[in-house]
Parts: sequence; structure tokens; C-alpha cells
Amino acid sequence: MAGHSKWANIKRQKAVVDAKKSKTFTQLSRAIIVAARSGVPDPAGNFQLRTAIDKAKAAGIPNDNIERAIAKGAGTFSDNASFEAIRYEGYGPGGVAILIEAFTDNRNRTAADLRVAFSKNGGNLGETGCVSWMFEQKGVCVVQEVVDEDQLLEASLEGGAESYEMTEDEMAEVFTEVAYLENLNQILKDKGFQVTDAELRWIPNNSVEVTDPDRARSLLKLIDTLEGLDDVQNVTSNFEMAEHLMAMSIV
Repeated sequence: MAGHSKWANIKRQKAVVDAKKSKTFTQLSRAIIVAARSGVPDPAGNFQLRTAIDKAKAAGIPNDNIERAIAKGAGTFSDNASFEAIRYEGYGPGGVAILIEAFTDNRNRTAADLRVAFSKNGGNLGETGCVSWMFEQKGVCVVQEVVDEDQLLEASLEGGAESYEMTEDEMAEVFTEVAYLENLNQILKDKGFQVTDAELRWIPNNSVEVTDPDRARSLLKLIDTLEGLDDVQNVTSNFEMAEHLMAMSIV
């Protein structure tokens, strides 16, 4: 089982996350609502909900807020908002493919906000299916403090993993089919590994290298603008970029 391709290089440093804590609270609360609505509102029987709650707790969201979000998803909390998960697709500068996952209570507002973000930053919002064929959805477990790669490999194979990638600071990301994510997460934990995240991700099947500084700056600004929208949960793209160009997005 070979290590996964270096798709992680397309993701910018996570140093900006702390500066967006209020947005993170909004995102995580909506993720709980949608998870509770799409399955049973009990984390014991709903892996998606259990994962969303774990992320919310790790981010410091108060238990009252978490319980309120579950109640909204279950329909037991009086709230006029009705959130739904929608995927949008488009192109950034240089033909870079971009997938946006959103939780929204107003499709028209979200689409309008996305269209403005794209048009102001050298891209364009496309039709459903225009770029999604370039991506494949996988389950990913993030494992911290991996000191024995052979043990990780053995546990990963037992859990149904397809591949893994060792990253910096003894961290690994283990990839599997969507249907096996819950099993992989449990096996890794049972084997004593510290799993800090288990989620679904869109992985690009090919990449576009961005080398022009102006184009890189426009693309990073577009990604930042999209991620700054309250309705947006995740932004995934298929670009690769040198670290000195990537650093332009860090404030």
C-alpha cells in the first residue's frame, strides 16, 4: 500500500484557522444540524453526527450550543431556518477546478454570493457536474504521533484503507472508501492510534500547477473569499503551488 499522492500540498497552511474561529463555530453548528437531520439525532447511531460533535467540542463550542444544533436538526427546536447541503462547482484563474460544499437556508443567496466571489477574482461559477468529474470522494482519518509506520500500515489495512500519506510532525492521513470510514476510524482507535479527525474529502484526480505570481495571488484571494462566506463549509481545488507563492495567503 503506497503512500497517497501529495494532494495535501494544495491545501494552504492552517495558520489562518484561529483567525476564523467565529466562522468555524457557524460551520460546525450547521454541520451538526444537517447530520442530525440526515440520520437519527443520536450520535451513538449516527457516525456523521458523532464526528461533527467531536469537531465542535474540539473547537470549544459550548455543550448548550451543540445540544441546540442537534435539536434544530431533529426538528424539536423552534427555528424557521431549514438548512440543506449543496455542492457548487466552478473554475478559478487558469482553469483551476473548485468544489464548494455549502450548508444553506437560502439557495438563491448562496449562489449569488458565490457568483460575485468568482467574478471578482478571475473565476466563474459553473453548472453542476462541470468539475466534479475531476474529483473522487474519500474517507480520511487524520492520525497524530505516528512513531511506527509499519504498525500504522497493518492497522490501516485491517480497517479497509486504500492508501496513506505521512506528513510533517509524525502525522499521517489514511484514505479509504466512503463506506469504510467509520470502520477504519474505529480500528485505528482500537489499535491505540490517536485519530484527531475522520471526515469525507474530495480528492482531485489531476492537478494544475500555478506558477505565475499574479494568477496565484488571484486564486488565493478567491479561495479566501469563498471560505469567508458563512454558507460555505469546505472549498477543495486541484491546484499545486510553490510554498513561496502559497505564503502570499498567510496574514
